[in-house]
Amino acid sequence: MSSIAARRAAFRTLHERGCFVIPNPWDAGTARYLRHLGFKALATTSSGFSFTKALPDTDWAVPVEMALAHIAEIVDATELPVNADFESGYAHEPEGVAANVAACVAAGVAGLSIEDATGDKSKPLYDLALGVERMRAARAAIDASGAEVLLTGRAECYLVGHPDPLKESIRRLQAYAEAGADVLYAPGPRKRDEIKAIVEAVAPKPVNVLMSSNVGLAVEDLAAIGVRRISVGSALSRAAWGAFIRAAKAIARDGSFAGFDGSVSFAELNGFFREDLKERSS
Repeated sequence: MSSIAARRAAFRTLHERGCFVIPNPWDAGTARYLRHLGFKALATTSSGFSFTKALPDTDWAVPVEMALAHIAEIVDATELPVNADFESGYAHEPEGVAANVAACVAAGVAGLSIEDATGDKSKPLYDLALGVERMRAARAAIDASGAEVLLTGRAECYLVGHPDPLKESIRRLQAYAEAGADVLYAPGPRKRDEIKAIVEAVAPKPVNVLMSSNVGLAVEDLAAIGVRRISVGSALSRAAWGAFIRAAKAIARDGSFAGFDGSVSFAELNGFFREDLKERSS
């Protein structure tokens, strides 16, 4: 398995040109399968993991210690670089963000993201000045570690219902870039022109775009407008939950097992993990 330093270097190289997809597994098994498909890097999903613990993805229902253990599990699952969905740093004040970021770096990540959502419905976004200080604290913690870890600055304007999400996202992302973010990310825009506007506004910094549903844009479309990195958030987790819920409801409501139609066979899935274990053991 490649060293953590090698993974970090490979992750940085991925951001230098082109466009790549960074899918989001929610456990070691899904991480191994995504690696099998040839993806070059992985990202954690806070919501995908939360759901496995019967917890909502809100208000830090998953404590930072649990989140860090999960991040380490995904890092250890493959030799691929991992970007941590580190929510808002699991702290409000910059000092707390810095301490938690240092712990996340120690878990072996190649990158991590810090968002600016407060979790407070009455004031869903941190004031920009505080958001900038939190980003600077994250940057300082990474630099102090000596690790080549990429910092992604996230503006949550679309997700919290800001009245002018495009303009405010650009304003915040530009400020986070100045504060030391290497990659910029505003989850939520679904229209080509809005995504393009974000890419152009923060250039030459690389932009991550979230594709959590089928909005009619393919990888090649996003690459053509300059997107560097595409993540899927909780979408793969929700796809799995969707199949589970449909099959379970069919049994509970109709006494039918039709929901199992189209499922992957035991032989295929067990065979994959049998061969995968042999590869890891060799």
